[in-house]
Amino acid sequence: MDLAPLIRQYEQMKHARSTLDQHCQEIAERIFPRMAEFGFDSNPPGVKRTNEVFDATPALALDRFGAAMESLLTPRSSKWHTCRANNEDLMRIHNVRLYFDEITDLLFKMRYSSTSNFASQNYEQYLSLGAFGTGSVFVAPHPDREGIRYRNIPLSGLYIAEDENGLIDTVFRRWRATARQLAMKWGTSGISKDAQAALEKDPEKIIDAVHVVKPNKDRDPTSPFAKDKPFISVWFEPAQRHELEVGGYDEQAYLVSRYNTSPAEIFGRSPAMTILPDIKMLNAMSKTTIRAAEKVVDPPIIIADDGVTLPVNQKAGGHTFARIEGRGSQSPVIPMQTGGRIDIGNDLMEQRRTTINDAFLITLFQILVDTPNMSATEATFRAQEKGALLAPTAGRQQSEYLGPLIHREINILARQGLLPEMPPELAEAEGEYEITYVSPLARAQRAEEGVGILRTLESIQPLAAADPGVFDNFDTDEITRTLADINGMPNRTLADPAVIEQTRQERAQQAQAQQAIEGMQGVAGAAKDGASALQSFDGAMAMPEEMGGDVG
Repeated sequence: MDLAPLIRQYEQMKHARSTLDQHCQEIAERIFPRMAEFGFDSNPPGVKRTNEVFDATPALALDRFGAAMESLLTPRSSKWHTCRANNEDLMRIHNVRLYFDEITDLLFKMRYSSTSNFASQNYEQYLSLGAFGTGSVFVAPHPDREGIRYRNIPLSGLYIAEDENGLIDTVFRRWRATARQLAMKWGTSGISKDAQAALEKDPEKIIDAVHVVKPNKDRDPTSPFAKDKPFISVWFEPAQRHELEVGGYDEQAYLVSRYNTSPAEIFGRSPAMTILPDIKMLNAMSKTTIRAAEKVVDPPIIIADDGVTLPVNQKAGGHTFARIEGRGSQSPVIPMQTGGRIDIGNDLMEQRRTTINDAFLITLFQILVDTPNMSATEATFRAQEKGALLAPTAGRQQSEYLGPLIHREINILARQGLLPEMPPELAEAEGEYEITYVSPLARAQRAEEGVGILRTLESIQPLAAADPGVFDNFDTDEITRTLADINGMPNRTLADPAVIEQTRQERAQQAQAQQAIEGMQGVAGAAKDGASALQSFDGAMAMPEEMGGDVG
């Protein structure tokens, strides 16, 4: 394969990102030190990377941002999405609903298995979003067993390009591997001569390898070979211009998402970029306040120019000799009062900390935490407000990251033969499906719909008291299903509509039978009462004759 075009494109993309690398390096040094690797490849492992950190607030805010994004979008402890048919009529079929429940269960089982590594890599991706505005996760079949493997790709070695629609379709990834690692992956004969030489003399020597995944425009759709799949995959050593491996993927294996984007930029913009001046200011204030506090706690000393034997011993219990006579109550050695206002410095730093926490959405994430005793109605309104404010962030992650992630996972499991058998009704519709998000944030966004339903039902109660027929305006079955969907209730917990209809028919038949029995009992009772009355009348007519009375 001709590597020249790929190497040229790789070098051009590296050069075009040099300015962003400097920006990201500044950010990493102050809030994400372990990722401070932008353009500093010569840094040895273990080098100190916290020289620019004087206040831990930005770093802690980034950690909380990552944790909050994970808990609201992709919580580990609960299901945060479901799969469903595009056609609502199909979703009324019980077997179709159960089929999608099985797929959802399988996805979460594979995703959070002990060998998938999804949870940790997903969290790293959110941290990269908060710090640098761009995050990426590599998703591929597990190399050793059935299932899926995930790996976060640091932005320092990631280069991307968009298609004509603004979607990321080309990804270059730099892997800084040792010669031994290259030989383990491709064999001694598969690596370059320089790597082979390093393998003998210095197996731990770092050698750059590059992986590119891009649309395969020259492929043969009828070919069974991997290199003719929709996305071509090429591994090569750029310095040695040596090809390592050529293959392909059915989907883009690198899932890249961005926090925000500028019109003329490909890489994302992050909250840290927005408040970088505040982060620098906070560090400068911290240094100044620390120096001021040090002068108060351990102040400089004023020494009289006469009468003191130098040096002055400032240790606890130390002795300094001086002549005291003639000075009255004044000591020849006194601390200097600088008049520094540490409280003002603390107030200014607290303002910067609040701004930083606001930028990382910490204040917004704590809306419900800070008021745990609110009523259920107030909690619903707060959730609705939170969902509205976080909608842009959630929407971008769902479209650029989570949606492609789920489609990629389903396709991998399908090719591994792990998906359940498709119901015939769904197979006839070619198995089309869609993703419904049921994470805490998604439920907060849909809270308005549930609030509208409950408010309407509550507001018509006075009307229903006068005219119960007002409820004829509502489809209570559809209301029940909608509320269950909003609250993330699993489909398998809802009864089959056919079973519901049969139950209702049986209940109606029982009610009719009961009415018939009650009707027959009423007729029998009336007949019995009539017979008793007739007997009483006949007895009354016979009494005078029996008594010998004159009936004429």
